[in-house]
Amino acid sequence: MAIELLDERKAGRLLAVEDGAVVGFIAYFVLEREPHALVAVHTVVEPGHEGRGIAGDLVGAFYAIAEGEGVPVVPLCPYAARWAAKHPERAPVPPAEVVDAAVGQLDRDSALW
Repeated sequence: MAIELLDERKAGRLLAVEDGAVVGFIAYFVLEREPHALVAVHTVVEPGHEGRGIAGDLVGAFYAIAEGEGVPVVPLCPYAARWAAKHPERAPVPPAEVVDAAVGQLDRDSALW
């Protein structure tokens, strides 16, 4: 069965779902200030599902969602940052001030992560 990607914005999760079960996700938040960047914090693939390209599909979809909304992505998640470095044509580098704002918001709200 194909993996379905579901954006649960209010929960801050982009889910990869297969046969009704979550097999991976990106935990993220939306930057409070303009330009309301999408900030990737963690990318997780559940045990037994690794090596299938799920994480890459999630990050690619995350960038596509941001592009569709006209906002940058700040890849604070190490996996998302590595993916972005390997796919610069799909993952524009966010402005430094947006990255700084995202780090500040993450630090302030760190108890949530």
